[in-house]
Amino acid sequence: MYVKRNIGWGLILRFAWRNLIFFTLYAALIFYAYHYLWLDFLDIPFQPLSVIGIAVAFYIGFKNSQSYDRFWEGRKIWGGIVNYSRTWALQVQSFVRTGNPKTDHTLQQQLIYRHLAWINALRVQLRQPKTWSLKVNSTVERLHQKHGERNTSCHEALGFVSEEEYTDLKQRVNPATHLIKNQGKALVALKEKDIIDGFQEDQLQSVLEECYNLQGMCERIKNTPFPRQYGYFSRVFTWIFVLLLPFGLLNVFGGEPMSGSKAWYEFLMIPFSVLISWIFITMESVGDNSEDPFDGRINDVPMTALCRTIEIDLRDMLNEDNLPEPLQPQDHILY
Repeated sequence: MYVKRNIGWGLILRFAWRNLIFFTLYAALIFYAYHYLWLDFLDIPFQPLSVIGIAVAFYIGFKNSQSYDRFWEGRKIWGGIVNYSRTWALQVQSFVRTGNPKTDHTLQQQLIYRHLAWINALRVQLRQPKTWSLKVNSTVERLHQKHGERNTSCHEALGFVSEEEYTDLKQRVNPATHLIKNQGKALVALKEKDIIDGFQEDQLQSVLEECYNLQGMCERIKNTPFPRQYGYFSRVFTWIFVLLLPFGLLNVFGGEPMSGSKAWYEFLMIPFSVLISWIFITMESVGDNSEDPFDGRINDVPMTALCRTIEIDLRDMLNEDNLPEPLQPQDHILY
């Protein structure tokens, strides 16, 4: 998630440089053909283009609105994970009591650490790309690789569970699901040993149920691509508009000049064409970059930072020392 108030032009150019070069060369070629090769038939009325531009703008606006809804829902789900993580730690410390402080701490730490393994395993699973994941240019991909957080190693859960449990998790299709299952089995064992009673077990199982619900919500967003009839045709219609735009601007700037020579006035078609094309392509790209809020890109939900926040809070509730530091943005990006 980009956290600086103003987006730097260096980052903007990482996304836009190829399009800007293409738009400039494309408009310059049309200008050259019209002005120096006297191909007057390239001049088309601008009125039909304005209708197309309005339609495309409405289409892009709808797409961006729905894409943002996916991002905001993902952020709300992870807000729920933060809240229920604290609830889990509170209930574990309140209910799991044997009368022996050392044994209590060991049992509580085991349950809380397994929960930390769950949030990190879930984060790793959600970060894995799908076949429909957004493809961007190499300069942006190098920025993601530099930060190293898009496809984090699945060893994230290793420090929070035993070697035996971790070995079992590596063989599972959905490790996060099995971590919650193991939590449930641990609660049953505590109930059988009369460390917790039936009511306490029910309260703790209710939190695990909510964790499953939150995980399922994340997986629903991750495994359901943004409807391609909106995503694909939005891009098609935008490119149709920007490719026709220079021809229409010849009609606007090709008449009698307001000042200066006619050639100079016609030349304004090039920068205006590049500017308008870049605006429309950028609006269309904004929606693309919000379709999958868990893909580990610049504008996605900062799951790694949220996992670190949860870890700090829960380990602090265990009165542990040497707590990790909150995750800091890198290049103004919080992952």
